Amino acid sequence: MPSTHKKVVVRKMDRDSLHGFVSPSNFIHEGKLELLNTAGNVVTMELRDIKGVYFVREFSEVETPVRKTFTTRPRTEGLWVRLRFKDNEVLEGLMPNDLTVMPAEGYLINPPDLRANTQRIFVPRTALESLKILAVIGAARRSPHGMDDGRQVSMFEQ
Repeated sequence: MPSTHKKVVVRKMDRDSLHGFVSPSNFIHEGKLELLNTAGNVVTMELRDIKGVYFVREFSEVETPVRKTFTTRPRTEGLWVRLRFKDNEVLEGLMPNDLTVMPAEGYLINPPDLRANTQRIFVPRTALESLKILAVIGAARRSPHGMDDGRQVSMFEQ
């Protein structure tokens, strides 16, 4: 593992949790989470056993975000999503509007309250019942169909 590690709290599907450190660039390896626990041992966990990996500022007893939904429309650019877990818990967040930065094993979201202890959350696809896109924030505005832009040069005139 590289020398730069991020503090995480891993919430498991059985409501148990585990504190440790992960490499932010490659914490998923061959479908398993690689975690350096607080005792200094490398632990691997199956993604199907994980509900979420919470990247936190400090280890604390409460690892779930206090605010799970946005109170108003977010201003930060990205996809505003609502995640519904298999246990019917609902969590909203922001994801980048770029499929190339999204890991294949799950979703990396920013929670509604970025000033709280939880900075980011990795949610495995196997933990979700559904993912709904509520809005695309910061998308470029397009002109309605049928509206001709006078600055555009016609290429195929008859």
